[in-house]
This record gives sequence, C-alpha cells and structure tokens, in this order.
Amino acid sequence: MGFKCGIVGLPNVGKSTLFNCLTKAKVEAANYPFCTIEPNVGVIPVPDPRLDKLTEFVKPKQTVPTVVQIVDIAGLVKGASRGEGLGNQFLANIRECEAILHVLRCFADPNIVHVEGSVDPVRDKEIIDTELQFKDMELLERKLERTQKMTKGGNKEAVRQVAIIEKYLSHIKQGKNLRSLEVTEEERVFMENTGLLTDKKVMYICNVDEGSLPDGDNNPFVQQVKAIAKEEEAGIIVISAAFEEQLMSFEDPADVQDFMDSVGIVEPGLNRLIREAYYLLDLYTYFTAGEKEVRAWTITRGTKAPQAAGVIHSDFEKGFIRAEVIGYLDFVEYKSEAAIKEAGRMRVEGKEYVVADGDVMHFRFNV
Repeated sequence: MGFKCGIVGLPNVGKSTLFNCLTKAKVEAANYPFCTIEPNVGVIPVPDPRLDKLTEFVKPKQTVPTVVQIVDIAGLVKGASRGEGLGNQFLANIRECEAILHVLRCFADPNIVHVEGSVDPVRDKEIIDTELQFKDMELLERKLERTQKMTKGGNKEAVRQVAIIEKYLSHIKQGKNLRSLEVTEEERVFMENTGLLTDKKVMYICNVDEGSLPDGDNNPFVQQVKAIAKEEEAGIIVISAAFEEQLMSFEDPADVQDFMDSVGIVEPGLNRLIREAYYLLDLYTYFTAGEKEVRAWTITRGTKAPQAAGVIHSDFEKGFIRAEVIGYLDFVEYKSEAAIKEAGRMRVEGKEYVVADGDVMHFRFNV
C-alpha cells in the first residue's frame, strides 16, 4: 500500500521540475504558465536504506520497495475556484490525494517570470489557500442545504449534522484552513469522506536557488515560510528543484556524490522529501523477507498485526492466527533469520500487537 500526494502551487514555482526529478519523467517544464495541461501522475519507489540492508542479508530473488503516487497539478492562479486559468478540473484532482505538497518559490531570478509579478512566498501561499477555501466553502454550503432538508419532521440526527457542518463553515469563512479546526472524533468521522481540501495535511516545499544549499535557514524567504509552518504545525522542507534536476543528469553514482559534496549536502533532497511526507502522514513501514523477495509495506502508525497482514491480502487479515516478528535492529545484529531464532530474538505476537516501524514480519493464517 502506498499513498498519494498532490503537488500544488502557482505557475513557474518549480512544480513540474520537481515532479520530473521525482519520477524521472519527461513532463514539459517551460517558462510560462499552464505548460502542464493534463495532471501527471508518477509512481515513485520510496528510498529506504533498511530495505537495502535486508536485501544484503537475505539475498532474495527480487526486492520490492513501497511506493508513493505523486500527482502534478497545473499551476493554480487567483480565481481558480471560480474557473480562472485551468482551475476547477485540477482542484478535483487534489481532492483525491491524502496530502498536499505545496511548492513555494523562495528565490529571485529575473529570467523566470512570476505570475504575480514578484517573489513573495507568503502571498503565494495565501492565494492557494484562498482558492482551496472557496472550494471547501462551496462544498460545505451544498452539504448544509441538503442536510437542512432532512431536519424537517424533527430528525434529531440531521439536526446534529447541521450543527457540525455549520461549525466547519464558520471556521472557513474566517479565512482559516479546516486542518486548524479543533473537532471531536464524532465530528471528524462524520466529515472525513466529504472531500474537503483544506482539511488535508500539507507540507511546504521551499524551492530555493543552489546558493541557499545546504543552509536554507539563511534564506529570508524560507524564514517566512518556516514561521507559517510552525504556526500551522505543517511539514516543511527546503529543496532546490534546479539542483535536483542537475543531480538527476549524472549516471555515475560517484559523480552524484561529488556533486552533492560540492555544495555540502549528504543526500538528494528528494529522499528527504519522501521521508518527511511519510512522517507528515504518520506512516510506518514494515517488511517481509524471504528467498523469493524482500518487500516493504506501508501502514499507518498504530496499525495492529491483522490489519497489517490485510495490506498484503484480505485473506491474511480474515484468517489471521499470529505474526512472527523480528525487530529490524535484531536483523542487523544477527544478519540471518536462523541466527535470530537461535538467539531467541524472534517474537510471536497476536491480534492486539501494534506493528512497530521497521518490523520484519511473517504471518500465519488460515482461511
């Protein structure tokens, strides 16, 4: 199981360049708005050094990473919620994503036009926020109208639902994103399938010039975005799409390392981006390891063993008996399943076991 993120931002902030780097695709990235006419989707393997280490020990026939699906959505502009630019059709694509990767331009370059005439990441963020808020407001008002009709005849459940919708509407009419609204579990469950855009988790991607690497904190534009991210408890990452594009052009790993060393970074920014997206969504990875394959699987934090098994196949969950569990660090220490068993480090866990990040698991089931 992977997850799906939508890349949003104003035109010419580096979205498509970043998407190209993430997917090694050939999406047109030109110096004019709306060069991405259709939403582009890429499936990206998630880099995980633990998977490489397990492969080294187990020596399987194949290694299968978990994946993230990235949707590159054409640059939104002011008025997109009312159909300006290419807006409405792309807002619908965001609704299908679990998280929003919001790219903000944090560098000045007179040779790259800005749709608003100047570089101001705070203003750009507010433009996108406003467009998404307008769409949510429109959706909530329609939902409220439908639900109010159900209150006729004294339907108490409908009355309760109207109060919840009105709470959401009141918040967003104040120009606030719904992810900042404090809600009860009951309210969250009622609204979770509504498709609200500003209720999704967000990561701000500060696209800087190469000169701002590796210490992006000294970039004044980044400092502004960091203040916003801290206030919103949002994710944030500093990356240079242009640098990542250059990095992707090297075929020899030694050349890649030399190029990173030249600017003082230890790994590609794209690796950090995917890890931060995992953290943002409370995602964990567990592994299955055998002679045929070593594979990574994505679950949410707090997932119990039967549900983790169900990620592989629904029959595994239905017929779950037990899980044989090896901690990743034990695998690193003992280097083989046989040695781990001999040391007594393999555990047998039941239905209430909460899977830990990095667990190596084998499921016993009967259907």
